[in-house]
Amino acid sequence: MSGHSVDDIKKSVKIYIGVFATLAVLTVVTVAASYLNLSNGEAFFLAMIIASVKGTLVAGYFMHLFSERTTILAVLGLTFFFLITLLFLPYITFIDHAVI
Repeated sequence: MSGHSVDDIKKSVKIYIGVFATLAVLTVVTVAASYLNLSNGEAFFLAMIIASVKGTLVAGYFMHLFSERTTILAVLGLTFFFLITLLFLPYITFIDHAVI
């Protein structure tokens, strides 16, 4: 933490408190929605929307997906490269051993 200034830390704390408050409000909304007279499909749809918003907040801020975009894209690119390599590895070995 030696590379962070006090202002940066205060800004991060404000963001985390705001996200926590939003998650708390969305939890109250989820509980309140359970008391609504909705069909099973409507209740499920509403619950999934609320859960998706909460999941996006958690992943985006607490897992730093919003602030570290270049690192994440680099890791995704490397993962995609290895995926393609592993998918074509059996094909390459088959071609190498094929008798023409």
